[in-house]
Amino acid sequence: MAAGRQRRAKAETFTARWKMQWHRVRTGLRRSAVDYFRGDGSDWIAFAGLLLTIPVLMAMTLVDSVWCSPATLVLPIVAGGLLLRPASLLGLYAAGATALIVESVRLGPYTEGPSRVTPGVVLVVAACGFFGLLTAQFRSRVGVPWRRGGTMLFDLRERIRVQSKLPKLPQGWHNEMALRPAGGQSFSGDFVVAARTNGGRTLEVVLTDVSGKGMDAGSRALLLSGAFGGLLGSLPPHAFLPAANGYLLRQDWDEGFATSIHLVLDLDSGDYELYTAGHPPGLQLSAGSGRWEEKAAEGPLLGVYDGAQFDPVKGSLRPGDVLMLFTDGLVETSDRDIVEGMDRLTGEADRYVAGGFHGAAWHLIEAVAKDVNDDRALLLICRQSTPSAPTPSH
Repeated sequence: MAAGRQRRAKAETFTARWKMQWHRVRTGLRRSAVDYFRGDGSDWIAFAGLLLTIPVLMAMTLVDSVWCSPATLVLPIVAGGLLLRPASLLGLYAAGATALIVESVRLGPYTEGPSRVTPGVVLVVAACGFFGLLTAQFRSRVGVPWRRGGTMLFDLRERIRVQSKLPKLPQGWHNEMALRPAGGQSFSGDFVVAARTNGGRTLEVVLTDVSGKGMDAGSRALLLSGAFGGLLGSLPPHAFLPAANGYLLRQDWDEGFATSIHLVLDLDSGDYELYTAGHPPGLQLSAGSGRWEEKAAEGPLLGVYDGAQFDPVKGSLRPGDVLMLFTDGLVETSDRDIVEGMDRLTGEADRYVAGGFHGAAWHLIEAVAKDVNDDRALLLICRQSTPSAPTPSH
């Protein structure tokens, strides 16, 4: 009992209470900072900091208006547009307007010297405040604060890139993928999902082109790539495109269609099936003849009508053969039809026959459709030639 009373008395000392209170303050500040970074907390810390900078800038301007111009009030106004919510931003603007009025009165009429509050300074500060308020209202409506907006877009881009990563193939096979969004953007309406199924003996690849291009189609491409990735390998190959078609129809988008090509390749024998949904045909290079052959299957666009049928075309990749799958942005433009584009593509691809197609996908896009304002994607599947056995010496 006595020992317990002594511990309680020690805990109730001034030093112990001060340490406990300081710990609570630190925990609260840390939690507030984390919530603010995530966009979940209050913006009072940023508001208080920016509000304090306004009288400091005003005082510096009144002391030396040559080195600290009245236009420096733009700095907290711009920062507030990025950091604050609309309600807090209006309070900051009121403080900035008050500072401009005080500076105008203390410095005198703008006709007496260049370092005064001129109409141009007022217009610049007001314009920055107007655009900052528009930005803050847009963020508030979307529900994505600037602190997480860039991170979210980066995460979305990386998710598309990871989902488009091709699986590693066994020895004797090579695959590679190149994707170029329209206008040099980070998001594309073209995407690939791929997986090795049937115990790793089968490669399934789906190349899809969503209607639209660039940022306009990027969000729909992200949604479809996740859905298609879940369907791939979970359904028999012949059921994939009908299921994908039904999924698009359920979305009820204004631009709800897409083209797709689905490759099912047996990695042991080289036999494959190619299913097409309104997509450009594949191209196969025969190592024996050195010629390119179209591999066109029958099937309508995805998302147009229910009950669509998709009939495959069959083929086989022998050692040295190459299969190219691509989107229409690579071979079709306003001044060039798809036949001419495919001829140009195969002509450029012939240059890689002798040396191999390693690294060729990116270079083919550069050579054929470098400046095309459309999403472009190219997939290469190569079955490498078996090296001949050395002749035994006698």
